[in-house]
Amino acid sequence: MKWTRVAAGAVAALGAVTAHDLTQKKHAILRNFPVIGHLRFTLERFGPELRQYIVTGNDEERPFSRDQRRWVYASSKLENNYFGFGTDNDVENTEGYPIIKHRTFTGPGAPTAAHAHEEATLPSAKVLGGPRGRRLAFRPPSVVNVSGMSFGALSGHAIEALNRGAAMAGCLHNTGEGAISSYHLNGGDLVFQIGTGYFGCRDADGRFDLTRLTELVTSAPVRAIEIKLSQGAKPGLGGMLPGAKVSAEIARVRGIEPGVDCASPSRHRVFSDVDSMLDFVETVAEATGLPVGIKSAVGNMEFWDDLVRLMAGDSRGVDFVNIDGGEGGTGAAPMIFADAVAYPFRLGFSEVYKRFAEAGLTDDLTFIGAGKLGIPESAVVAFSLGADMVNVGREAMLSIGCIQAQKCHTDHCPVGVATQNPRYTRGLDPTLKSVRFANYVSSLRRDLLKVAEAVGVIHPGLIGPDDVDVVDGVRSARTIREVYGYQPGWGVVGPQLHEDIAALMAPQVTGTQPQAR
Repeated sequence: MKWTRVAAGAVAALGAVTAHDLTQKKHAILRNFPVIGHLRFTLERFGPELRQYIVTGNDEERPFSRDQRRWVYASSKLENNYFGFGTDNDVENTEGYPIIKHRTFTGPGAPTAAHAHEEATLPSAKVLGGPRGRRLAFRPPSVVNVSGMSFGALSGHAIEALNRGAAMAGCLHNTGEGAISSYHLNGGDLVFQIGTGYFGCRDADGRFDLTRLTELVTSAPVRAIEIKLSQGAKPGLGGMLPGAKVSAEIARVRGIEPGVDCASPSRHRVFSDVDSMLDFVETVAEATGLPVGIKSAVGNMEFWDDLVRLMAGDSRGVDFVNIDGGEGGTGAAPMIFADAVAYPFRLGFSEVYKRFAEAGLTDDLTFIGAGKLGIPESAVVAFSLGADMVNVGREAMLSIGCIQAQKCHTDHCPVGVATQNPRYTRGLDPTLKSVRFANYVSSLRRDLLKVAEAVGVIHPGLIGPDDVDVVDGVRSARTIREVYGYQPGWGVVGPQLHEDIAALMAPQVTGTQPQAR
């Protein structure tokens, strides 16, 4: 009888835990995998201790290490995201390790209080579309924005969480190439991405339709248009949405057949070279009034040479360039493309930037970086190379519950982020996760602002290539300028833009809010 009561009590307790897990909304993994999901949190809690005896270390996992994921998780939950006992990175033996050089005495305008202005906004140093006089040019209110991830690659709940969070954090949400869904319309401003499939702006035969584009962007809070030429994880290969993820809803939004692989062409059909691409850019900009730019991974440099030559020679040009590193993410790609096609971000971005710098064009367009730049030290390196803004993709996914299961291509993402399976998407609560994403963006911007203060400048966009060294263990150190062949004056904005951003940030140093310009 005694054992019967114990068993009954155990069953009752198990049932109570199951009921709690199924009804709570805080953790998607528990909602989708009641009871056994607690094992994940137990392992996470005791991971540092267990890793003293088990092989994997804090910085060995890829694409994001345990430490990097922990920082994102803690930041998104507003928990303690500090680390104790000093770095466990192998600084002494790592080649290519970035070191940010602080100044002993503060620079002009940098806040100095213990936790000065940690909630300050960080607007872009440049007005997007301003140099080319676009009718709807604007200054992006945040240097951290959401990278292109389409409805299809991500679930509707995930898209909604990111869009709501973008509205809270005051950042831009790139739609990805999968068109605009109802999940994108929850308060966040959008960058509409035109991919080679022209989803959202195509006719019945799949061809680009300018009239549909103008109707679309006027019906949604679209602030800019991005023409996707390629992405870092699969450059030279069109987007791929496996048929398992093509639900009836996605098929309706994209105008395709449900349950069938959705493979976009590898290249655009409305232009065939840089000259015709610039004609297309100007046509779209004139019809919509919006800033228009391009997103591309970096490989053969002939394209960039032609683009710089033509932009230097006439009035046509792109308003922004979004460089995606070869280490960037994707929902599905062949291994060879993910591993071995396109330059990593630092190499690719620097090669492109140098070409615009040599032509004296860097102040005439906005430079955006992407590819694992949602970690503070990586973002700082991007700014030192000349980036004006950074886009975050997988880090944004981590903030809303991704556990790096790497099941994105199978439709079996266990936390409902990168799947269309209702079995898993039910576990992701967009309202709660939107707050976590906003917290993550705010935390990243706070760290960027505090590092800028340490360097002695008022804004991370003013961090230059002489402010970061690349070290080879304890043997040598060279500045970013030396490593990537930058000339004096490169990697930083011009004097007028410097004055503009200093004026925008100055009210925050004195405790008032800046005025948008």
